Amino acid sequence: MLTDLYIQNYALISKLELELGKGFYVLTGETGAGKSILIGALSLILGQRADVKSIKPGTEKCVVEATFDISAYSFSGFFEENDIDYYRQCSLRREVLASGKSRTFINDTPVSLSVLKDLAAQLIDIHSQHQNLLLSDSRFQLRALDDLSNHQPLLAEYSATFLTYRSIEDQLNELIVQAEKSKADEEYFRFQYNQLTEVKLSENEQVELEEEFNMLTHAEEIKSGMCKIGETLSGDGFSILQLLKETTQTAIALAKIYPSSEEIAARIETCYIELKDLAAEACAKAESVDFDPERLQQINDRLNQIYSLQQRHRVQTVAELLAIEHNLKERIYSVEHLDEQIEILRKRSENQLALLRASGEKISENRKKSAQLLEKNLEEQLAYLGMPTIRFTVDFERKNMPGANGLDEIKFLFSANKNMPLQPVAETASGGEISRLMLCIKALIANTTALPTII
Repeated sequence: MLTDLYIQNYALISKLELELGKGFYVLTGETGAGKSILIGALSLILGQRADVKSIKPGTEKCVVEATFDISAYSFSGFFEENDIDYYRQCSLRREVLASGKSRTFINDTPVSLSVLKDLAAQLIDIHSQHQNLLLSDSRFQLRALDDLSNHQPLLAEYSATFLTYRSIEDQLNELIVQAEKSKADEEYFRFQYNQLTEVKLSENEQVELEEEFNMLTHAEEIKSGMCKIGETLSGDGFSILQLLKETTQTAIALAKIYPSSEEIAARIETCYIELKDLAAEACAKAESVDFDPERLQQINDRLNQIYSLQQRHRVQTVAELLAIEHNLKERIYSVEHLDEQIEILRKRSENQLALLRASGEKISENRKKSAQLLEKNLEEQLAYLGMPTIRFTVDFERKNMPGANGLDEIKFLFSANKNMPLQPVAETASGGEISRLMLCIKALIANTTALPTII
């Protein structure tokens, strides 16, 4: 409720202070008396464009400040969101400078013009014939009926249920799209997966096969080399082991006259034993290495199979191929179980829709009761305003699916003459008739909800 209005240096006004209380006020005057100047000043509070021409000549700025009692409104969230101190007495101030700039304040806190506009729109309602075009808007009609029904808790419950339902529906639709795409890809996933599983890869296989491939490819060279090592160490005649044996014997013989040679003999003996083992191992390896063209071909084919898969999947190791195989398995599993997830969400959606319809039915019942009251009271009030023959009714139409505002589509039907058929307000009512209709509707709503100051 507007309680105080202060205007300084606006148009013809040097300074004006207006105190208002509860109830109905009328400001009268001849054309040019300045009634519209007050509306123009309030329009600055409503966030309309500031014109430097509105500043009183010879002054640097104009100031318009309006104070409201907002204790009946639930605005604490707005003040918290915009980091503004909340008081039951709220002041809105607009300053327009001669430079063309303007400043806006709520409770002496600087705010953007959009923030001031958002709050002011909920505190002041300038009732004009142009604004009354709202009456032909079905959304406004539904809001008016809901305000008259005074069932905000039911609307809040319905809204929460509707949001949950929409969330489930969005998830369901997303999953259906995903399922269609995944099923289109499933055959390709399964083809790739089967290719990998049929090969039966093991993580260290590639390294082992490459080593064996190298051995078989150089089998003759390896066999010849090992034989040469064995022959050098322990072959007949002039071999390393034969020389070490003779050297050991020499060291042992010297021990009779030079005891320190015993240690040398022992160390030579150790070398002899180690080299003898090496000679035996080299000969054994030479015996074990044989060129096997059939095995070489098998290894070559297997490695080519692995290399081909690595090239196809653009990886370097068998470990990476195994990771891809695991990933494909999980994707196939997910596709196979998407239908189950879809069915679960579909049942949740059906259950939520049932709750939504039940909640919507309660709201519809309240609306129909309030519609009867609205019809009766409007006809009585409009008769008092010089429209004794009008007929007014609220037409209900059930939606196929619940919407954000319930199950109902409504239309305000109107006839200024009892002999004329009822038609939508916008199609039949004149500007003056719409103005009186809107005024009566707002008067009725004011009994059940906190309306802004109506001018």
